[in-house]
Amino acid sequence: MKLKVHETGGGDRTALLIHGVMASAGTWCRVAPLLAARGYRVLMPDLRGHGESPHAAEYSPELFAADLVESLPTGADVAIGHSLGALSLSLAAADLRPAKAVYSDPAWRIGGDVGADPEGLAAFTKQATAEQIRTMCPRWADEDIAAELDGYARWDVGAAAWLHEPVDLVPDRPVVPSLVQAAGDRRLVPDDLAADLRAKGFAVTRVEGTGHCVHRDDLDGFMASLEGWI
Repeated sequence: MKLKVHETGGGDRTALLIHGVMASAGTWCRVAPLLAARGYRVLMPDLRGHGESPHAAEYSPELFAADLVESLPTGADVAIGHSLGALSLSLAAADLRPAKAVYSDPAWRIGGDVGADPEGLAAFTKQATAEQIRTMCPRWADEDIAAELDGYARWDVGAAAWLHEPVDLVPDRPVVPSLVQAAGDRRLVPDDLAADLRAKGFAVTRVEGTGHCVHRDDLDGFMASLEGWI
């Protein structure tokens, strides 16, 4: 599937930014200008069933990844994925071959103690208010909240149906130089998984004091943790 790809910046280097479930390219509204100011052309796809990309009859991590390969250029200077975007990027990295990959709190392992409720997510997103999001995420900027609500309004709730089954897609190795940016919230990247990833050859950094959306909870910490990677 060809995805809607948003673009900003006109630099000589290319950065790919890939959002998570229920969101859209708008999740990068404060990150993209900072990368553009560093000399990047920034490309931000909406995953299938999200934002301005088409809805589909089927959804899976493998299909999200295949769409990235179909829609994005190979050989970008850096590719950054968050959550589902990180999972999808890891499955597409061998084909996209970015010079560097960054996996921000990747959703590589879901199930058991880290479960997901697709129906609950769908119900929440269709009635959520700015006040609710601000209460849950007090460190988010107003533009982050607006982008989140816009993502909720546009996404196909069926795009989360694959979360009914446990997911364990932790990569065996990095196929390009790769950084795992772990949130202070250790549910998706607990310390034992971080140690395992380091042993596999990933660089791992943790941005303490953040929830799952590191780039929204602490933009300065998010950017600082990327030094040497962007």
